[in-house]
Amino acid sequence: MTLIEAIILAIVEGLTEFLPVSSTGHLIIATALMGIEPSAFVKLFTVAIQLGTILSVVILYFKRFFRSWSFYLKLFVAFIPAAIFGLLFSDEIDNMLESPMTVAITLVLGGIVLLFVDKWFNAPRIDNSDNISYATALKIGFFQCLAMIPGTSRSGATIVGGMAQKLSRKAAAEFSFFLAVPTMFGATAKKLLDFYKDGNQFTADQYNILFIGNLVGFIVAIIAIKSFIGYVTKYGFKAFGWYRIIVGGIIIVMLLSGHSLSVL
Repeated sequence: MTLIEAIILAIVEGLTEFLPVSSTGHLIIATALMGIEPSAFVKLFTVAIQLGTILSVVILYFKRFFRSWSFYLKLFVAFIPAAIFGLLFSDEIDNMLESPMTVAITLVLGGIVLLFVDKWFNAPRIDNSDNISYATALKIGFFQCLAMIPGTSRSGATIVGGMAQKLSRKAAAEFSFFLAVPTMFGATAKKLLDFYKDGNQFTADQYNILFIGNLVGFIVAIIAIKSFIGYVTKYGFKAFGWYRIIVGGIIIVMLLSGHSLSVL
């Protein structure tokens, strides 16, 4: 993987991590389109660049992260289901990460959900994510487990989960952002540990690629988060649903017609 390819992937990650369109799915598609071989470092990179996007959330919501201990306890409770399922099914998840067809199908299915989610959950009672209960946090955490299927979207699953628990669009989106911090940090830590356990070592070039990738992802994610909150509060999720359906449909047609995604 070249530095230019890494920057492109970092831009994709920063743009899509907090949108309900599946950053993992887009990274798999982008990697296939650029013909990047799924080496151990590439697999690590597509997870580790999430550290930059994590930092963007902490910076943008700095005061929220240092308000009370209950904030961290609720995030921990919501994080538990994904931590357990992630450890139990890590091998199966890794296998699915190499399947563009899996991504395409889940993009379409998730898109259909987003077309109707605003109508299904149109009577919110909680407009501030700080006011959710521990039980609500745990339920949202179980929704997050759906995102282990590539193409589902971690943010999409947790936002829908939040809205199903009577959170407003804004509150559900913000809690989704906050929950991303322990979830993505844990996923990155596990991937790094596995990388070293398999006997791999970083080269100097790979260190540079990781640093630049995280920096680019951080900058792009800040822009994406600010834009997303304003848009979804005003217009809802239907546009993201149509986007997912169109992209997923195109990929399915390409794959079924025998075309390879490695076209660049």
